[in-house]
Amino acid sequence: MATHIDEQALQSALRQLREAERAADVVEVLRRTVASVNAVFGYSGAGVMFVTETGGLSYIAASDEASRELEEAQASAGQGPCYESYVYAREVVSRDVRADDRWPQLREKLTGPVRAVAGTPIPLGGSPVGTLNVYRDAPVDWDDSDISALTAYSSLISEVLGAALAAHERGVVADQLQYALDYRVIIERAVGYLMGSRGLDAVTAFDVLRRQARDSRRRVADVAADLLGEAIKRRG
Repeated sequence: MATHIDEQALQSALRQLREAERAADVVEVLRRTVASVNAVFGYSGAGVMFVTETGGLSYIAASDEASRELEEAQASAGQGPCYESYVYAREVVSRDVRADDRWPQLREKLTGPVRAVAGTPIPLGGSPVGTLNVYRDAPVDWDDSDISALTAYSSLISEVLGAALAAHERGVVADQLQYALDYRVIIERAVGYLMGSRGLDAVTAFDVLRRQARDSRRRVADVAADLLGEAIKRRG
């Protein structure tokens, strides 16, 4: 059965969160946001992930243990609806992630009640810096109202993040965001190079960079810069 979102409930929840954000830090607003998603729309859980210096996505806020496990499983597997949502900068949904052939490694790492999953990118400065994701404990055919609601929440998170950076707020989240903004162009170029030179899709190309960064204990932007530098030398 499809989930249908009440538009009035959505707008009321967004107004309340916008009022609350004025007196709270970034992490607290994110926690309130994932809690609000569940309370208003009856999802089983929600979470927020941001990109890290090593190119992985790590969870920042989760409404429950299963949401945290879902986020950590995707970070470990390097695949899943939220990873694809981040790399392709669009919503990605799965009716039942346990029966979804797109992410076999993710299925192996899930032990909780997660079944249906939907992820939407969190944009900042024109590119994603993370994802907002929700799950249900039964298979669900997500509909347009779900995606519209999640996109509205993602836009709210983007507003909060932009305000925090404009105010020069410091902390782990702000540092991660600044890194993502500073280096996204070179990472995107390296992903494009790998796609063209090796015939990879965007997610696989991004995972190549992520794994090289992890294995060498370097930042993914540095790995991307070296890769592009080597490509230029070969052409020269």
